[in-house]
Amino acid sequence: MRIACTRNEIVLLAAFAALCGLALFGPAIAQPPDAHAFADQRMLWGIPHALDVLSNLPFALAGGWGLAMLARSEIAGAQRTCSGLFFVGLLLTAAGSSVYHFAPDDLGLALDRGTMGVAFAGLLGLVAAARVSERAGTLLAAVLLVLAPLSVAAWFGTGNVLPWAVVQFGGIALLLLVLAVGETRPPSLPVRWSLVLLAYALAKLLEANDHAILALTGQWLSGHTLKHLAAAFAAWPVMAALVPPARRQNARKTAALAA
Repeated sequence: MRIACTRNEIVLLAAFAALCGLALFGPAIAQPPDAHAFADQRMLWGIPHALDVLSNLPFALAGGWGLAMLARSEIAGAQRTCSGLFFVGLLLTAAGSSVYHFAPDDLGLALDRGTMGVAFAGLLGLVAAARVSERAGTLLAAVLLVLAPLSVAAWFGTGNVLPWAVVQFGGIALLLLVLAVGETRPPSLPVRWSLVLLAYALAKLLEANDHAILALTGQWLSGHTLKHLAAAFAAWPVMAALVPPARRQNARKTAALAA
């Protein structure tokens, strides 16, 4: 039986194929030699690189809280599956990133990236399920669950970081594409995707200025520590969307009366 694809499914498939081509045939990119040279090297309470380790706690809180909210939510189908995958990915990211920052090396970074891949798969599957189709979301999440760890393995084995870069930055490009060409398909979670993108952009900015921010804050907080907090905030719009509509309306009425 032939299954017809919608226009948006074809656009998403074509963009995904282009990104796969870039990952496979693009120029090799080496990992920066100072990739593990984080600004904050302090040991606190017996924990090496303590603030970079402990700042992963918000990922665990968001993942656990999100799963609890999802259990009480009425959302179903691919959106429910992908939301659960996203929150599980946050829990895994909290563990993987903590292990990596405790003793930064390539093996730990591979673990960190592998766990982040689970969260990426859930998030991108969720937006595709909400704005393109249920099957697009399911397939995208499933394929990324395979390709993300493969990209990490390719980097770990060859030193070429391009495949992982395509997973990370290409994933954001796919999210933007889906938001541009897709449309809200009821019943879809009312995720404020602009806040998700803002949190991601802020996290990358903080990461890129790791040492400068540590100096700017008088050695209190590094850019990488703050990056973890900003990235964890990306879970909030998804969690807020799980609040039942009646509760959201009551909250708005209460806020309006208070104003």
